[in-house]
Order: sequence, then structure tokens, then C-alpha cells
Amino acid sequence: MKPPHIFRTVWNTTPSTACGLFAAAAVFCQPPHASAATIAVNLGSASGFAVLAGSGITFAGAVVSINITRDIGSYPTASITGFGNVALIGTNHAGDLVTQLAKTDLAAAYLDAATRPPDTIYSPIFDLGGLTLLSGVYKDPSSFAISGNLTLDASGDPSAVWIFQAGSTLTANSGSQIILIGGAKSENVFWQVGSSATLETGSNFSGTIMALESITMNAGSTIDGRLLARNGAVTMGANTTIIPELGSTFLLGSGLAALATRRRRTAMAGE
Repeated sequence: MKPPHIFRTVWNTTPSTACGLFAAAAVFCQPPHASAATIAVNLGSASGFAVLAGSGITFAGAVVSINITRDIGSYPTASITGFGNVALIGTNHAGDLVTQLAKTDLAAAYLDAATRPPDTIYSPIFDLGGLTLLSGVYKDPSSFAISGNLTLDASGDPSAVWIFQAGSTLTANSGSQIILIGGAKSENVFWQVGSSATLETGSNFSGTIMALESITMNAGSTIDGRLLARNGAVTMGANTTIIPELGSTFLLGSGLAALATRRRRTAMAGE
């Protein structure tokens, strides 16, 4: 019988396993379902934020940010540029004490995510597109990319957790999607990024991004989750959308209704 932990080169794999890979990618992995008990990262007070930065937030275009229960803030650089373009349902904490506490909690959460023992280690600069992954901790010492679809399968367990550890960058390429099935929830998906993360135009992303440096959402991208940058800036391009991961379709509809009401009141005030 082989030991439970093996190091091998995978030549033919099934994407539905926790170690599903492209051909000839070197991995260190456990058997399927070995990570069923992966524990969620505790964000502390940072969980109340949709956007949290270290060196400012920039809304670079006409941005629609649907945020029912969560806030934005930046510390130590509290500047927020282009805020007039934002439809925010939440609180702008700028650099206040709430933001400062959230930054402290983010640092602890980032360290927690970064030090979890990985179940799978991918070859450098690995593209997760095309895979179906079960709950677990997935590491690339270099960078992660996503092209096409990445499917996260909870297999009927709504508490299933995914932690992705990128040594350097994370890039969701244009048109890419993260698909949640089997009861998977975006609130249980965590991306720990050693430098910066970029969501390219038209990408549809899920989970909490915790980047050591900056996070950029390019025009037309969407995230069901949070953008949390420890030291750098968060930049959002035109027509980017943040969907509240804690909300259901009903809550999202409520947020859209509230947003529509706000716009109508603004229009009437201008008459």
C-alpha cells in the first residue's frame, strides 16, 4: 500500500479529484476528500469589508458596487479616488479606527492562510482553468492563473473550504469563471496572494482575495466576495461589480432594488 502522502508526476488525471491536473504537472497530494475538514480562515473584523486597502482605493470608471452588508476603507493611506462613481450600500470608513482594526485582523488572517499545510502543490505558474477541485489547500510557489472555468465542488457539504496559496501573483484571465457546485459557497473560498492579484476584463470571480500588495479589477469584471489588500492599493475599473457573498439571490435583489430607489431619488432631486 502506498503511503498517504506521495510526490509524483501526474500524466493522466481525472479533473473531479482534488488533485486533478493538466498532464505532466508535478504535485504533492493527498487522497481525494483528505481535506474535507479544512477550516475556514477567520477574517475577524475584516469580514465586514468588501474593499480594504493599505495605500488607497481608486474607482477608475463608472463603477457599480453592489454591497448590501459590507464596507470599504484604507489604512495607512486613507485616500479614496473616484468615489462619486460608486453605488455603495455600506459605509466608507476611509482610515478610521474600524479600518485600522480590520487591517490588523487581515494581517492575522493572511498569515493563517499562508501557513496552512498544502494538500496539493502545483508546478510553477499553474493555470487552474478546466479543473474541478474538492475542498482543500492548494499551493503554487509561483503564481496561479485561471483561464476558462474553474469548478469548486463541495460534494453536498455547505461548510467545504478552499484555500489557494499563490507565492506571487494571481490572474483571472478575460472571460474566466469560478463555478460553485454541490453547495459550495464563495464565503468559504480564500485566495492568499504573495504579491498582487488581477481580475481581467469580463472575468467572474468568487472568494476572498487577500493580497500582500495590490488588487486590480479591470473593466467589466465581477467578484462574489472581497478585495483585501494588506499594503497596496485596490483599483476598480469601469462597470466592475462586487456581489455580496453573504447574500442569496433574494438579498442581491434587495440590494438592486435599494440601488434603483437611490438612483430614482437622486434623479428626482435633480429635477
